[in-house]
Amino acid sequence: MRNDTRLGILLMTVTALIFAAQDGLSRHLAGEYNVLMVVMIRYWFFAAFVIAIAARMSGSLKAAASTAQPVLQAFRGLLLAAEICVMVLAFTLLGLVESHAIFAAYPLLVAVLSGPVLGEKVGWRRWTAIAVGFVGVLVILQPGVAVFAPAAAVPLLSALMFALYGLLNRYVARKDSAATSFFWTGTVGCVFMTIVGIWFWEPMTAPDWALMATLCVTGVAGHFTLIKTYEVAEASTVQPFAYLQLVFATAIGILVFGEALETHVLVGALIVVAAGIFTLLRSRKAAVIASDP
Repeated sequence: MRNDTRLGILLMTVTALIFAAQDGLSRHLAGEYNVLMVVMIRYWFFAAFVIAIAARMSGSLKAAASTAQPVLQAFRGLLLAAEICVMVLAFTLLGLVESHAIFAAYPLLVAVLSGPVLGEKVGWRRWTAIAVGFVGVLVILQPGVAVFAPAAAVPLLSALMFALYGLLNRYVARKDSAATSFFWTGTVGCVFMTIVGIWFWEPMTAPDWALMATLCVTGVAGHFTLIKTYEVAEASTVQPFAYLQLVFATAIGILVFGEALETHVLVGALIVVAAGIFTLLRSRKAAVIASDP
């Protein structure tokens, strides 16, 4: 594999920008139409992309679909589709700024769950970072200052689901290739979203169809650049730069949707991101130590 860290960082930055734009489009469309319908259409295009890429990576569609753990792979696909629906719903309830500030806690949840799910050991430094990170979440939510808004639990649930999805990716990778996991993610999610989303079909205006098409294209483009990122650089090196999606999404929320960045949200998000990056770096160091003979 080519190892070009600078190119990897650039590609991850572009990926974060594309995904932030996708979130902005999702926020608008889900505010006008049913969330399930919006995610369903998005999945139709995503599945076509997944099938083409997975078949190319594996040599054939049959090889891409072949797995020794179909139930777990199917659950992963369902989990990601459900997580996307929950996060898009959060955009409509809280906006991009607060939703992403809370969602930024997902690497901390990955660290918390890595023990029971993967059997990994989490040292005291990472536990300290996790505790500090969740203090940041409390700063964002401000419990006790005002009545806790139930809507704030929605992006937190999304973060928990995404963390579990990420851990399951690592678990299934013990037996299946990345192409196989990618195939099951797109196809199962597409089938699931079609079954539940088709009942909520609504007529869409021409301008919004254009935005929907743009949403589908950004979804494919974002996954393509993400694949290229991991082809040219180590995931552990570029992963911290994925936090730029929070920055870009916040800018879109403020400039496009007129959202406000309150002081407690900014302070809390900075704490969460700092703790998350530290956790990622410690995880990388632990993996390096474990791999040394």
